[in-house]
Amino acid sequence: MSPRMIAEVFRDSYDATGRAVFRPSKHRYAKVSPNSPMGRHVTQPLSVLCGDLNEVRQFLLTCRYISDSRQFGRADYWMPPEEFERRRQGDCDDFALWTWRQMMNLGYATRFVYGRAGRYGEGHARVTFERDGRTFIVESLAAWLGSTLPRLSTIRYQPIASVSWDGGTLRYYEHRPQGTPVSFVDVTPHIPEWVAYWLRTRALICARLCRWLLRAATRATQRSVTAANGR
Repeated sequence: MSPRMIAEVFRDSYDATGRAVFRPSKHRYAKVSPNSPMGRHVTQPLSVLCGDLNEVRQFLLTCRYISDSRQFGRADYWMPPEEFERRRQGDCDDFALWTWRQMMNLGYATRFVYGRAGRYGEGHARVTFERDGRTFIVESLAAWLGSTLPRLSTIRYQPIASVSWDGGTLRYYEHRPQGTPVSFVDVTPHIPEWVAYWLRTRALICARLCRWLLRAATRATQRSVTAANGR
């Protein structure tokens, strides 16, 4: 199993199982609203079939984040995974829906999850999967970081509703708010990992910003030269 984009949750502080429902209540399901039936997002054939999680990450590295308002001119649009493959850009639910499809194809016991997550604000979509009685979060938007998602980061993730698909039936679940807070004893061993991750991500962000500024400066110089030659 590739460690990238993935972190194990603290079981007692994360309601991984949830409560099976026919459909999540409208009060809680208001923001979990695909623009087409959910079955549409799991049944259409894909052109990209990954052989393992590392290949999933490699594809995601070719995709970029863009808001629905900028791409589609609407507040929210759940892009079908096969459309995401063509566009290679979208927001968190588009990244997560495509990742979910790939992980199902790889045989994982996985769910598409909508809930809250730290800096992503009120709503954020991601994927979870179960292995050996443990629950893991897959943060598709973290693919570009190329490193293990620190376990302490999972504290900020809380599920509201989730969906599973067994190839024939969609099952919906509602999740309760955070349970038992993670104890200091449990947190302490993971602090060095989180600090290293924080420093590494800041370095990567700075490097990206420098590259963007360099490209912007180069384009500005080229425009100035073109304008001067045209006089």
